Amino acid sequence: MTSPNVATPNAVNPIPALPRAGDSSIGGLLLESGKIRPEDAERVLRMQKELGIRFGEAAQRLGLITDADIQQVLARQFDYPYLQEGEAKYSSQLSAAYQPFSPQVETLRAVRSQLMLRWFARGRKSLVVAGINNGDGVSMLAANLAVVFSQLGENTLLVDANMRKPTQHNIFDLKGRQGLSDVLAGRAGFDAIDRIDSFVSLSVLTAGTLPPNPQELVSRASFANLNTDLQARYDVVLYDVPALASASDVLAIAARSGGVLLVARKNHTMLDDVQTMSEKLRHSGAEVVGSVLVDF
Repeated sequence: MTSPNVATPNAVNPIPALPRAGDSSIGGLLLESGKIRPEDAERVLRMQKELGIRFGEAAQRLGLITDADIQQVLARQFDYPYLQEGEAKYSSQLSAAYQPFSPQVETLRAVRSQLMLRWFARGRKSLVVAGINNGDGVSMLAANLAVVFSQLGENTLLVDANMRKPTQHNIFDLKGRQGLSDVLAGRAGFDAIDRIDSFVSLSVLTAGTLPPNPQELVSRASFANLNTDLQARYDVVLYDVPALASASDVLAIAARSGGVLLVARKNHTMLDDVQTMSEKLRHSGAEVVGSVLVDF
């Protein structure tokens, strides 16, 4: 007996599964960030299947996302997070967060590379970022450096040790928090450190309650002990400090950390002042690791 002929159905290309918020695919990251909705994802998948293109390209063709959106989720896939303007309440001057591919941030990455080679590769963990005069841009430079170190994958802590005129709480929108002064006074612990969720490996310890005796606080053994503890917890610890012209706190902090990055402002900082400060830092036992000239 012969068997009847049975038609074999044509193979059908499987339909890709809907992306889910929480996975690391382009679709999942776009969903998680709110760039597309689940119903949008179905339209994207249909076009992806029909044209044989990538999910992100299909979403762009449908006008659901921009090239900037794609670049941002790609950065997250490769652990290089950054933000789009208006996405967070951080200072707009935080260039490393908002314009990571700009010439200014390329310069910051060059500074980072030099610091890695000259300081951190030698087993050092903490570094003071210091200027001579108020308004030299030290705080913003320290904040941007902290971001680019975290983008490198270094577990980074930025400490606002300017307990006279602190700014890091405003730069990172961390208001009403305990901070360094409270830790040194024994009124707070490591829970005073804020993890910056927008980045993979960045934390900030704000200045905290403004104390009447900031210089005495950083000159005590408790500050040296705290610095040792922080170095054990983090790969990079950056200290934002007051200008030398307004306070000598920087000398005590530099003596504990061991190294200083000097910041000078173009057409404002006098060369003689830089040399004088370098000598004072060396006499305190700190090493001047390098210098940066800022222009704004």
